[in-house]
Amino acid sequence: MKLSNKILKYLGYILTLPFIYIVISMTLSYIPINSKNNNTVKDHTVYLSTNGIHLEIIIHKKDLTPIILAGQVYNDQAQYFSFGWGDKSFYVDTPTWDDFTILKGLEALFLISPSLLHVTRYTKTQKHWVALQIDSKQLKELNNYISATFRLDLNQEKMLLPGLGYHKNDDFYEAMGSYTCFYTCNSWVNSALKQSGIKSCLWTPYDFGLLSMHQ
Repeated sequence: MKLSNKILKYLGYILTLPFIYIVISMTLSYIPINSKNNNTVKDHTVYLSTNGIHLEIIIHKKDLTPIILAGQVYNDQAQYFSFGWGDKSFYVDTPTWDDFTILKGLEALFLISPSLLHVTRYTKTQKHWVALQIDSKQLKELNNYISATFRLDLNQEKMLLPGLGYHKNDDFYEAMGSYTCFYTCNSWVNSALKQSGIKSCLWTPYDFGLLSMHQ
């Protein structure tokens, strides 16, 4: 009987963890960082995009540093570059939501595994993008953050994974870091904005906290 009670007690603790995670993450998602107006000239526009779950950052080619563009595959028609970060196996094995399974989601959240940077190229802006006005210093920091996410080989070159793109206008590159429930694809975007001095969440694993601050 005592053993059964202990098992039930520990099971109760385990079952409360997801609830605690949701409460804390939801709360922190609505606490703003870098919300004060610094009165600088915000003459650059970047964008946020979501598929309903996964956020990406979009920057015009003219606002990207040569270091970021170096080694990437693109042509003259590419004007906007979208950057999204995530778990390598999830990206590769789940090209559409029809390929999603609970097991794959749990593996991405709880297993330490390599990550990828997903780069998608566009010829023009899309209606669903959310525009962010930023200054030159913020743009520089954003470029530095994205550049540091690319994993480089021994020759200091980006590591493209040929043939893994979902369409003709996107590619995957090896990236730094590991995806977990505490550092998700949306946490990566949030950290990019936070470290660049752009309005962001204290911490968030979701897309809606950031979107609500910029809409």
